[in-house]
Amino acid sequence: MEKEPITVNGLEKLKEELVFLKEIKRSEIIEAIAEARSHGDLKENAEYHAAKEQQAHNEGRIQQVEDIIARANVIDVTKINNEGKVIFGSTVFLQNLDTQEKINYKIVGKDEADLKQKLLYFKSPIGKGIIGKNKGDLVEISTPAGIKNFEIIDVKYI
Repeated sequence: MEKEPITVNGLEKLKEELVFLKEIKRSEIIEAIAEARSHGDLKENAEYHAAKEQQAHNEGRIQQVEDIIARANVIDVTKINNEGKVIFGSTVFLQNLDTQEKINYKIVGKDEADLKQKLLYFKSPIGKGIIGKNKGDLVEISTPAGIKNFEIIDVKYI
């Protein structure tokens, strides 16, 4: 069982999702199945089959989340001395040298990654390209959209 790095915040979100799936979603699905059963013949009951499918999906997700939590290697960067180095869990402020656009990302595990929320998977092209680098470094990263050049403006452990 290989450990997966995860931030403290990411672990908390997974625990909240697990509680929701087990305590709220599971009982809603059980009610939907009971309601559908009361409509009679189960062979041609689309509501029943949809509810059973939803139940299977929910139980699968519960197992998946429990597995992620069991394999979690929680990394709390706030307890690490900041020496300006990009590490898992750090927040990195970048400037795209081609467009002069400034952007920041928090380096996270795969189960937390969400570009819309600026949560960057550490094994993504940009993640791999900046991990281990230091504040002030210039980096050239090969992405599916082509070569991108960045300067690491700042690194925070927050």
